[in-house]
This record gives sequence, C-alpha cells and structure tokens, in this order.
Amino acid sequence: MTTRRAFVLGGAASAFAATGAFPFGIASGDPWPDGFVLWTRLGSERPVRWEVATDERMRNVVRRGTTLAEARWGNSVHVELRGLAPGRWYWYRFYANGEASAVGRTRTAPAPGSLDRVRFSVASCQKWQDGYFTAYEHMANDPLDFVVHTGDYIYETASPKDRPRPHDLAEATTLDGYRARYALYKSDPHLRRVHELFPWIVTWDDHETADNYAGFVPDWDSPIETFAERRAAAYQAFYENMPLRANARPSGPHLDLYRRLPFGATLDLHVLDTRQYRADQPCGDKIKPDCAERRRADRTMLGPVQERWLFDGLGRSRAKWNALAQQVIFSLFDQQPGEGELYSMDKWDGYPVARDRIVAEFAALRERDTNFSAVVLSGDNHNHWMFDIGHRGKPVASEFAGTSIASNSDGADISGEYGAAVRSNPHLKFHSSRRGYLRCDVSAKAWRTDFLTLPYVTRTGAPVETKASFMLEHGRPGAQRS
Repeated sequence: MTTRRAFVLGGAASAFAATGAFPFGIASGDPWPDGFVLWTRLGSERPVRWEVATDERMRNVVRRGTTLAEARWGNSVHVELRGLAPGRWYWYRFYANGEASAVGRTRTAPAPGSLDRVRFSVASCQKWQDGYFTAYEHMANDPLDFVVHTGDYIYETASPKDRPRPHDLAEATTLDGYRARYALYKSDPHLRRVHELFPWIVTWDDHETADNYAGFVPDWDSPIETFAERRAAAYQAFYENMPLRANARPSGPHLDLYRRLPFGATLDLHVLDTRQYRADQPCGDKIKPDCAERRRADRTMLGPVQERWLFDGLGRSRAKWNALAQQVIFSLFDQQPGEGELYSMDKWDGYPVARDRIVAEFAALRERDTNFSAVVLSGDNHNHWMFDIGHRGKPVASEFAGTSIASNSDGADISGEYGAAVRSNPHLKFHSSRRGYLRCDVSAKAWRTDFLTLPYVTRTGAPVETKASFMLEHGRPGAQRS
C-alpha cells in the first residue's frame, strides 16, 4: 500500500554545527505548584550538575544535584523538581565539561486554591526558512508566567533557496535528521532567550513529524509502510528537545503527551494531542465540500481514551477557567462565501461529531454551574482568529487561535485566502494574517487576550503592536472587543 501522496525527500546535509558545552541552550517547563522540569541537551554523554536558587545571582541555592546526559536520549537532561514554594520565581543553571550554562529563570504554579492572576503567551508555527523569530524578541519583554506552544516548533521539510532564511537540511525522516532540525532551530537567539526566561508548556502538531499526518497515516511525504518508524524517530527527537517530564519518554511510535496543569483555582489548562490518535482526514483531506464520511460518529480527533480523560477533567475542575491548549482551529469555519460549504478537513471541521461532543459537554457543565467558563487556545493556521463557540444558538465558550511566529512569511492584515469567508461566519469576531502571538491575562473575574502582530518577519527588527484585544467575563460566554 502506498502513501496518499507521492514520496519526496530533500537534498543536502546541514552546515549547522553546535559548539560549547550547552550548544542547544537551556529551558524549563511544565510548572506545577511545587516544581517544574529543567532541561538541557549536550553534544556528548557526560555527567551534568544542576542547581536552583531563589536569586538571579545564584547565591541562595536551595536544590542541587547531578544527573547523566544519556546518549540514548540524545544527551538530553530532564530534571524534575519537587518540594519548592508555589507561585514564585526561581533561577537555575547547569555545569558540564568545566563550563557553566547561562542562568535561566522559571516559576512554580500558584498554590492550590489560590486565585492568583495568571499571565502567559501562546505561540505556534515557527518555520525557520520563512522568516525571523522577531516575535520572541518582543515576547522576552512581556510580563509572563509561562509560554504555551501549540505545535509546529520545527518544520521537517527541506528549504527552497529563495526563502528569507534558507537552510540546507534535507527533509527530516530519521532520528539524526530530526535532531539536526532541532539543533538548527535552537540556535535562534530570540527563541533561546524566551526559553531561558519562562517555563514552557508544549504540545506538537504535524510538522514535528510530517505534514498533515493522522495517527499512523502519513500525508504526501512518507511511505505508509515505514511511517511508524519515522514517527518513532520524530517522537524521540521531540522528547529529547523539550522540557517534558519523564513520563513523556516515548516508547517506539508512542508518547504520552496530553496532560493537565492547574494554576491555583484560577485556571486548569488541559493540554491536548490531536495528532497521535486521530482518524485519517475525511473527504480526501485539504479544503473540500461536505461529504458523508465527514459526519461519521466514529471519526475521532482525540481518540476515546483522551476524550474520556478530557471530559473527566472538565467535570472535576473547580477552577474559574478551563482552557484547552490544542493544535488546529476548533470552531466551525465555512470557507465558501455565499451558497455551498467548504471545510478544512485537517481541522476540527473534518471531525464535527467529535467537536459536537466537546461543545455539548461545555453546555452541560454550564447547565450544572452557570459560572463554568471555557476557552480554546489554538494555532496551526498562520492567522489570528477569534471565534465564539455556540451550542443551540447560544455561546458556551470562545476560541483564541494564534497566528504563526514566522510561517508564511510577512502575511497581511486580511488574508486574501480567507478575506471573503471571514464575512460569512458571524461567530467569527476577528482575523489577521500578520505574524505574531497571543498574550493572555487571566484573573478570577476576567480573561483578556491580546492579538500581537508584526508588520514583517522577512527581515529583522520589526516592531510589535497589539492589533486587537478581547475580554471575557467569568461566567458570561461571548467575548467583547476592548
């Protein structure tokens, strides 16, 4: 059996070479009330010392230890800290081969039951060859507690020579190929700096493995007969290069990525995986008219186990806000202006029955408690979007979908691809095709999302502006522009 598309493999080898004891930088992630993960990756297997302090000069060290950067995991280090104070900043560094790393800063989540304010950014889609990561230069100056990345941290594809920032890596299909791709991306100084400043909460989309893949079904760029092997390589490289807990360590082509992170009584963040367990895209994938296959009840985006886990978590939550951090546009979006319908089958529009189950759950939880408040955070589409999510004619949640860091280069205020369709979807409140990111400020009473944009990424030095802001009042679905 062959893949759905013809097989293509890129050409030349990489010219990028990592240097120093910490060639890929340092990072932290998955903050919880009494700890977090510390990460780095070395160029060879060796012992690594680490220490955590309560001050930037590292004078008051409160935890220290030694671990091994194992060659079988790409010489990566994942240190899980527990027993620290909630809701406060810490600083950390590593030592290896006689050298010290940069000093990183990270933060624990608020204490259980607290109503602390929570501030974070949402980023996605940083295609190296399409532009510079200037958005991260600005993000480094934001007053954030953490960063959420909803996927496409790397792009596996080869780079045409005429792109703004071309590279010479062949398409990644092997473990060495994926490792080289992460090495390239982690050489970006602005990306490294934001990793040093804030803990990250990461999930993946398709390009960490292969474009538009679904479960064990590849898209156009891999034979289906060997795709499990390719997926295993991609998943291992993802774990090696991200600040993930040990329970996310992959086993072949499987990696447990979905998880729930509480931020006091203010926010429960449900991090989803919409790639590993989904059914193949219906109707032949891409943008297509409606078809019977699209509406089959057994078509899943999350898989039955993850879906039950999500519903259980939503039902048990006592947080003021429940947010789903996931990959692709969740809301209904008809891309055909006027008569007829066109849907992107790789988005939740390709899985409407599965989406309806989640929306119905939002509605049922609001019936049980009128203060239940839900938000969906998305990426993937290289556009800013703001949708209200309705059930039987009434809003029950809102979706903030963030644009890309660099993918699709500079973009425009209104995408030529979607401009006419924007006006035919009344639940859509905002759209911009510029590059940028989301910034969220969440309190017990209100949720504010800023849509930040840059006028260009095809050269360095772009300014940033807040293109639009929306407010949600706790217990009252439906976002208002502020």
